[in-house]
Amino acid sequence: MIKETFSKVASFLSNDVGIDLGTANTLVYIKGAGIVVNEPTVVAINVKTGQIIAIGRDAAAMIGRTPVHIEIVRPLSNGVISDFEAAQEYVSYFLRRAEEKTGRKLLRPRVVVGSPSGITNVERRAIRKAARHAGAREVMVLEEPLLAAIGVRLPVHDPVGSFVIDMGGGTTDIAVISLGGIYHSRHTTVAGDRLNEDIIDYVRDEYKVLIGERTAEYLKKTTASIEEPDEEIETVVQGRDLVSGLPREITITDHDIREAVKQSIRLLTREVVQVFEITPPEMSADVSKRGIVFTGGGALMRGLPEYLGTKLEIPVMVPDDPLTSVVLGTSIVLEDPERFAAAFIHDDEIPLQI
Repeated sequence: MIKETFSKVASFLSNDVGIDLGTANTLVYIKGAGIVVNEPTVVAINVKTGQIIAIGRDAAAMIGRTPVHIEIVRPLSNGVISDFEAAQEYVSYFLRRAEEKTGRKLLRPRVVVGSPSGITNVERRAIRKAARHAGAREVMVLEEPLLAAIGVRLPVHDPVGSFVIDMGGGTTDIAVISLGGIYHSRHTTVAGDRLNEDIIDYVRDEYKVLIGERTAEYLKKTTASIEEPDEEIETVVQGRDLVSGLPREITITDHDIREAVKQSIRLLTREVVQVFEITPPEMSADVSKRGIVFTGGGALMRGLPEYLGTKLEIPVMVPDDPLTSVVLGTSIVLEDPERFAAAFIHDDEIPLQI
């Protein structure tokens, strides 16, 4: 009884936090304050001293411009923690931001955090441990496609099949959801970072010009069109000429981007089809009637939802703000954790080696 009372008091006093810890961007929700952080998942480290000198947006501004003693680190790779110490510092930084936003520092927060589907138990424990070391009192882990479905208000607890594609920077999660859980899911690295690499490779091979990651991301956002547009889209960018070694200006069109990413987009389509192949007929019928929900940054790629809808012969719908679907899902879970307790991911007793 005393323990239950303390838990209720702690819940009232603490700053409950939801975290969408993405490979490309991290979003943080604070109960009662909304989404307060949306920054790149990047850390800048002085390799001589081991000191972290910038986090988030400040560190991202340094990409491609750092001297030899500063290293840009992405704490997550393909949706899982690749640098535990950097991830711990990163989560700590945003939990401090959460406390600053609320003006309260009474107890350590409860945290709901998303985990990509298909990762190992050890990788999930790394996510949980990073949050605890960063100051979290309690860590609740759910799979990201389920959080995305919760965030866009799909009827996840009903006996009806819902289909979600959550395409982020490092990974794409494809899942069929029913009765409060995931029936089946697939996890693929065909996502935003992979498309950036495709664009870099294509420009290098076709134009003999080397562009950076930030330029590739810019082209993906401004010029890409998976379906052919009514009017050609052109963007002028600069890179380094591989022959002369000097800066060179080139014009990239939507046709170039389609050629660059076509193999990856076809592979993504096959991954979605493979999920359908093992989905029960009743759930497939539900999805055929209700459509597919496409969330994450990939949903904003011009023409991609329409392309998938044509290939799958099923409507593909994009929510108003697909980038916030997962973190909004954490906010709903924080309102009533017991309702979603069956979906929490629990660790086994395998020791975590960091």
